[in-house]
Amino acid sequence: MINLEKYSSGIQHLGLPTKDIDTTINFYKSLGFEIALQTINPHSDQQVAFLRFGNLTIETYGNFPETAMQPGAWDHVAIDVKNVDTLFEEIKTAGYNLLDTEVQSIPFWDNGIRYFRILGPNAETIEFCEIL
Repeated sequence: MINLEKYSSGIQHLGLPTKDIDTTINFYKSLGFEIALQTINPHSDQQVAFLRFGNLTIETYGNFPETAMQPGAWDHVAIDVKNVDTLFEEIKTAGYNLLDTEVQSIPFWDNGIRYFRILGPNAETIEFCEIL
């Protein structure tokens, strides 16, 4: 059993794929969300926007023509962690279903992020993400 309290301060963001990122951004802005970061993922050449309202952050990314566009379309939940490399080793040793063979990096935010993902019992993706 992993003691996540040792590594985490809570939820970092929810991941929402979209067919139309501009429409998604405008919708959430109309509800009072602000753009915390808008960028391009250099690994996939996708547009990405982090939309924030209070302590809720939605990472929307696309354009994905295969997005479900039905209830249950959320892609992942990201848990804010520290010491992502140590947590990765604990998760791996404990036998969780890893979706990544190593800790990944993306140049989001000021200094980048490091993360890895596991698959939950209902085929949900849980991301453990450290903002550097």
